[in-house]
Amino acid sequence: MSSADADERHQDQSGHDHSDHEQMFRRRFWICLALSLPVLLTSATLQRWLGFTVPAFPGDAMVGPVFSTIVFVVGGLPFLSMASDELRARRPGMMSLISLAITVAFVFSMATVFVLDGEPFFWELVTLIDVMLLGHWIEMRSVRQASGALDELAQLLPDTADRLNEDGGTEEVPVTDLSEGDMVLVRPGARVPVDGTVHKGESDVDEAMITGESKPVAKKSGDEVVGGTVNGEGSLRVEVTAVGEETALAGIMRLVEEAQKGKSRGQMLADRAAGALFYIALGVAVLAAAAWWLVLGWDISILRRVATVLVIACPHALGLAVPLVLANTTAMGARGGILVRDRMALERARTLDTVVFDKTGTLTEGEQSLVEVAVAAEAGEGMDRDRALAVAAAVEADSEHMIARALREAAEDQDLEVPEAQDFEASRGRGVQARVEDRDWHIGGPNMLDALDLAPDEDLEDFAEEHGGKGHTVVWLVGDGRVMAGFALADRPREDSREAVRLLREQGMHVVMMTGDSEAVARAVAEELGIDEWFAGVLPENKDDRIRELQDQGRRVAMVGDGINDAPALSRAEVGIAIGSGTDVAVQSAGLILVNSRPLDVVRVLRLSRLNRRKMVQNLWLAAGYNVLALPAAAGVLAPWGIILSPAVGALFMTASTVVVAINAQLMRRVTI
Repeated sequence: MSSADADERHQDQSGHDHSDHEQMFRRRFWICLALSLPVLLTSATLQRWLGFTVPAFPGDAMVGPVFSTIVFVVGGLPFLSMASDELRARRPGMMSLISLAITVAFVFSMATVFVLDGEPFFWELVTLIDVMLLGHWIEMRSVRQASGALDELAQLLPDTADRLNEDGGTEEVPVTDLSEGDMVLVRPGARVPVDGTVHKGESDVDEAMITGESKPVAKKSGDEVVGGTVNGEGSLRVEVTAVGEETALAGIMRLVEEAQKGKSRGQMLADRAAGALFYIALGVAVLAAAAWWLVLGWDISILRRVATVLVIACPHALGLAVPLVLANTTAMGARGGILVRDRMALERARTLDTVVFDKTGTLTEGEQSLVEVAVAAEAGEGMDRDRALAVAAAVEADSEHMIARALREAAEDQDLEVPEAQDFEASRGRGVQARVEDRDWHIGGPNMLDALDLAPDEDLEDFAEEHGGKGHTVVWLVGDGRVMAGFALADRPREDSREAVRLLREQGMHVVMMTGDSEAVARAVAEELGIDEWFAGVLPENKDDRIRELQDQGRRVAMVGDGINDAPALSRAEVGIAIGSGTDVAVQSAGLILVNSRPLDVVRVLRLSRLNRRKMVQNLWLAAGYNVLALPAAAGVLAPWGIILSPAVGALFMTASTVVVAINAQLMRRVTI
């Protein structure tokens, strides 16, 4: 996937290519507009209205019929073709109304030339077609612009990469020529061409366009990098692990495109409304014809009334009202790190009253972090908190256990000087030991103390009891046959978890936490974050039962989890929201995916859903409300006051409605979610 693929995007739910249609309607509009000028200039009606006269010339009577016929063929055929598809499917809609209007106008005008007495309205016909072409050009352009998130994503990937040769040199090759296992050189400031693993080098990589995280992420050997991200000042040698459609960026683009092509309840409502309007328009046209027949008897103007009704009733604005809002919503979400896999899920989000969070990896980081260090009173003057942590990090230097990583990272964060360790040994279930600065040290939990027949002093006992009550893990540092220090570790909440819970509660949401951890751990985390209800000790296979329990209480539930062991619960909930990193975008059990894994984005999901609904309702009222007012006027209800709409004026009003709907949808981009 590269920027060259951008032109192949922009397809609607019917499979029509918006970029091709936009160019087609634009081209035909300018051709038909040029062909319409002779018709307008030779129209007796316009000459009378505008007070000008075109000198007579041989054949001037045929200018209108000939040029109007060409405009009808060039500009009208696209509408007639699409109308035939609607009628064959027995689903008449917008194209059927347009085709009916221009066909009536054309046939009536040609009849007045060769058969009937009366004044043709060739100028109205060409103007109507011109306006319809212009309206569709505007629509296709608007939808293309609303789908611009795909272009923006496609532009993130470079077209070429520097592939390393066996002799250590590099050659510039198209990204499409790369294969898994290839080694590429990512120079300072360049974009990473594909997904891969750092083989050599260190650098900070800007992943904001994928994860939404503004702070560059440090990368070293063994770390994963994502195609499209920007390398910092270092040079990286990256082994390719995914190319083409398998990359994370391609996965994101696929989800965005599927969401933009998918139909939603609002869109189906608009489709049904357009179909109903077809029959309403026919009914109003028949009633108008009958009423005018009763008033005037047979008169050629009746056909004008019928044509005007059909033009005014064209559901152009209605057809654009919902799809453009949804396209904008999807694009806004994608740029904000919210991927919409299922539009129905986004629409349902506004009706929620309960949000259930999985704890580990969702509300919390999913990794152990050091909370506090306590040193025994009898440890001696040379032992303080920093010294205890430095020794612990040294003892754990060769261990891959999560507690070992937490101690090492804590020492690194505090810029402590960690001594070297020797003779490292690990004892399963008891802890580790090593020799540091000619002294033997042990680190472990209660089992290690039992094996060594040791016990912490009273202060450390209090320390262990306090943190144990909060669900924290406590490990001990033992040296010289004494318990020297204790370390309390916990799975820390994410930075924005408390704020997310607070904002959700302010919006009237009932916030629930679900975890497989013990009651003590669940209570401690819930109290820290301000959550009133939690489910503890829940196995993955039983999480959906808890969701069902809440639903049985009449609640409309969103489940927020990691998309792996939470899959049944994500599917059970009214809205499934998956917490995922930039490389985990293919979560099939969730309707919405939070790329940057921030609980606070759940609040933004609710705001986006409400904005989507508000703009959708506004556009439907702007489109349908216009028809409610315009149809009676087109039928001639205002004729006693001297107001009679011509087909061309009706077409202009219809296009104005379309433009208003498009502008209203575009204005939602100014809203900050």
